[in-house]
Amino acid sequence: MNSKTTGIWFVIAAVLFGAIFIAQRRLHPAGAQAVPVLPHFRPMAVTDVQVTPAGAPLIRADRTNDNWVLDKPISFPAQPVAIEALLNALQKLAAVSRVNLPDNAKNTGAEFGFNNPQFTLAIESADNRQEIIVGNQTAPGDQVFIRVTGVDGVFVTETRWLDLIPRSADQWRDTSLLSASQGDFDRVVLTNGTKVIELQRNPTNRLWQMVRPLPARADNERIAEALQQLRLAHVTRFVTDDPAADPATFGLQPPSFDLWLGKSTNFATALHTGKNPTDDSTRVYARREGWNTIFTMEKESLAFWHGALNDFRDPRLFEFTAYPAEIEVRNQDTNGNFTLRRQGSNDWSVAGEKFTADAESLQAFIKSLADLRIAEFVKDVVTPADLPAYGLDAPQRQIILRATAGDTNSAIVQLNFGTNQDSKVFVRRSDEDFIYAIGVQNFNRLPEEGWQFRDRNIWNFNVADVTQVTLQQNGRTRQLIHNGLNKWSLAPGSQGIISSGSIEQAMEQLNKLVATGWVADNMPEPEKYGFKPENLQITIELKDGKKFAVDFGTPISNQSALASVMLDGQRWVFVFPPVAYQFVVSYLTVPVPQGGMP
Repeated sequence: MNSKTTGIWFVIAAVLFGAIFIAQRRLHPAGAQAVPVLPHFRPMAVTDVQVTPAGAPLIRADRTNDNWVLDKPISFPAQPVAIEALLNALQKLAAVSRVNLPDNAKNTGAEFGFNNPQFTLAIESADNRQEIIVGNQTAPGDQVFIRVTGVDGVFVTETRWLDLIPRSADQWRDTSLLSASQGDFDRVVLTNGTKVIELQRNPTNRLWQMVRPLPARADNERIAEALQQLRLAHVTRFVTDDPAADPATFGLQPPSFDLWLGKSTNFATALHTGKNPTDDSTRVYARREGWNTIFTMEKESLAFWHGALNDFRDPRLFEFTAYPAEIEVRNQDTNGNFTLRRQGSNDWSVAGEKFTADAESLQAFIKSLADLRIAEFVKDVVTPADLPAYGLDAPQRQIILRATAGDTNSAIVQLNFGTNQDSKVFVRRSDEDFIYAIGVQNFNRLPEEGWQFRDRNIWNFNVADVTQVTLQQNGRTRQLIHNGLNKWSLAPGSQGIISSGSIEQAMEQLNKLVATGWVADNMPEPEKYGFKPENLQITIELKDGKKFAVDFGTPISNQSALASVMLDGQRWVFVFPPVAYQFVVSYLTVPVPQGGMP
């Protein structure tokens, strides 16, 4: 390239630089402040929005009863959030500069791109209509020219708000399968081929019931989760709005699955699904009742609605609709019958017993009942002749929960337990015809006798009141004398070395002895529980002459052991608390003399 050519290119570059500089000065005058483009615009007053993208059909949305609906190019529910985002952006739209055109200006449309605009927006309210024409972007591309009908000049604004303008109607279509106003359904009918399942929610207790193909309690958790999944489900792609489209092409004639949702006797909406797109097995073609539009959606959104009949039945034996005031347990062995009665808000007693009932044990019992899960739906159509085969003609145990103590007509539920077979126990509710089965392990966790509910607090004393502790083990005796706080000594004739602080701590563990759980009352066979004369026995004597004694039986691993105490004239066996047991074996035993037995 010669020097003459180089000079020419230099001059051209200088001219272009100057032109750009002048344009920038014109569009961005120094010290200019942003001014509102639509100073009196109120989004909430807008009733109609029209968008005409370049080379695309008109998009129109109308506000009706606080909802937005697409009117053109199709009739379809709209996305309120998307439309209102654009309206809010228009309210805040500010011009970074303004070009004032002289009265004799010509061909301004071509200069700013208004002859073939990117978009034309028409915004209507009850008493006003404004049209916004979006022209070319400025040379850097971060700003755009716009005109507002009835307003002189050309505005220059940032381009970010353009992203809120739809290029096609699909960007403003509501992709949710259920609108917000359709959230509280109380009737569901689903069909899958020849299978029909109808569910209704009780208006009183708000629990779902199965109506067809048989009356039964329904799985409320599954239905609630299935409805929630449906509320969150969205259209993934709009396929066609053509009313002449052949639904059989999409597996929608007939549909492979129908889900009808209603309130009372009226169905508010329905969803029909067909086959999978050939290129995506995770999605399915679908159509809403009353709409021509065929779309795709995630198959997983309907996973909870697909399933066998029993998948929709309540897997629990019962659900607490009222807190019981009385629980009666009847066993084939009538000696094991007992009744628990609530007294006050949370105090319980065992009918006919002197002791009070343990609140934690009662709560655990009630929780165990509530947690009973049906392992198998054994038989739905039951006659009296069927009962003996399941041991339900003479149940081995019955549990009756009543809302009012002593009122046999106030039963909340009655559970009849039958035969144990193949690691399961057959069970039947007195208010249902069905026979269920539960796991035998769950059945075995249920208490059998009333004494198991005895208050687990065994004794309570002040360590300062202790005068002496006598330990007996393997035919030897050791006595510990309490001389004051952290002061312990061996009685005459007792041997060994003691740690006063450790013994004091051990007594602090024993002064409020609470059984981990009861094992037996009125112990008939001590050897059955490992109680032998040579086992450890601890007797605690107080200043007032009272004595508390505990015997130890079979160890439970190295953490605890069975123990027994006298209560109300009877020998009770319990599980000794593990922490206290560790202090006992460490500081409250009779050591073997050095050299072994004498």
